[in-house]
Amino acid sequence: MTVTAHTESDRTGARTDEAATVIDGARERIDALDDRIIGLVQERMAVSAVIQDARIASGGRRVNLSRENEILVRFRDALGTPGTTLAMTLLELSRGRI
Repeated sequence: MTVTAHTESDRTGARTDEAATVIDGARERIDALDDRIIGLVQERMAVSAVIQDARIASGGRRVNLSRENEILVRFRDALGTPGTTLAMTLLELSRGRI
C-alpha cells in the first residue's frame, strides 16, 4: 500500500503556499464562528422552550404562528430567500415540527 503525503495545496485547494496560509487562517475563523453560532442556536432553543412552557401553562398553544411569520420575514429581509430557509431551520430546532 502506498501512502501519499498531502501538501498544503492538496488540503486547502490553493495553488500557492501564501494562499494556503490565508485559507488556513480563514478556516480557523470560520470554525470559531461556527462554534459561536452553535452555542447561540442552543441558547435560542432553551429560551424558546421557556416561552413554550409559559404559553402552554397559561392554556395557550405551543406555537404562535404569527410570531413565527415575523421571524421568517425578518430573516428573509436580512438575508434574502436563503434567510427564510435558515429561519425555518431555527424554528424547527426550537419548537419541533408542527
